[in-house]
Amino acid sequence: MGFGGVGTLLGCKIGVQNRLPASFFVSVAYECWAFRRLGLRIDAQTGAIKQWLYRDPERPVEKLAATSPFRLTGREVHLETPLSEEKIRALKVGDVVLVSGKVYTGRDAVHKHLAHADLPSEMSPDALQGALLYHCGPVMLKQGERWTVQAAGPTTSIREEPYQGDLIRRFGIRAVMGKGGMGAKTSAALKEHGAVYLNAIGGAAQFYARCMTRVDGVHMMEFGVPEAMWEIQVRDLPAIVTMDATGASLHAEIEKSSGAELDKLVIV
Repeated sequence: MGFGGVGTLLGCKIGVQNRLPASFFVSVAYECWAFRRLGLRIDAQTGAIKQWLYRDPERPVEKLAATSPFRLTGREVHLETPLSEEKIRALKVGDVVLVSGKVYTGRDAVHKHLAHADLPSEMSPDALQGALLYHCGPVMLKQGERWTVQAAGPTTSIREEPYQGDLIRRFGIRAVMGKGGMGAKTSAALKEHGAVYLNAIGGAAQFYARCMTRVDGVHMMEFGVPEAMWEIQVRDLPAIVTMDATGASLHAEIEKSSGAELDKLVIV
């Protein structure tokens, strides 16, 4: 994920995918697509598996997620929502936090909507005061009238950069959680209003779902299940502070240091 060391690219695969003749392009993706490609060859007559593709046949099949809980060190900071400005301003880049209480999800549609509108009428106007807003499009299952979270991995936060700072100012959000970090506009809002950015781990969707104990409600369902705003109770939801209320940003530091390493490799 580019946190630490001088190597920010651990593997690179180049393939050809022909699209529209006028639209040849290069796409670089990380995290979300890792290890999701799987294939096999089967016998058309018997249905027996003849060969597995895209994985080492000598490596045994492993479970997607370990069943053991998140290992604690005793140095984690426990946070309870709604979050106070004092508690948030005390956090520094590198702190590991465990969040409990109510969190709200919000992706592209929610951010774009709230940039020009108030919260839905069924919500209290101060519902997001001290809240944690999670950049997440959860996979949900409805059984009768009850919703449960099946997967809840983070989505890439930088897409919300045009809106995030304004939402922090308007609604009193104290923590934003997602992956990949955010930019200067959000960083300025974190510093001014006493908020932090929490980095979650891409690909750990089922792990995060296990930290979500109850769904309290959903708003803006007209945007669809992933894009709606969900109210979810969590217990010990883990994340790392990568942008704090002093203006420090681990993402900016890594961009600067990796850029310096890249300059060493550039042949003029």
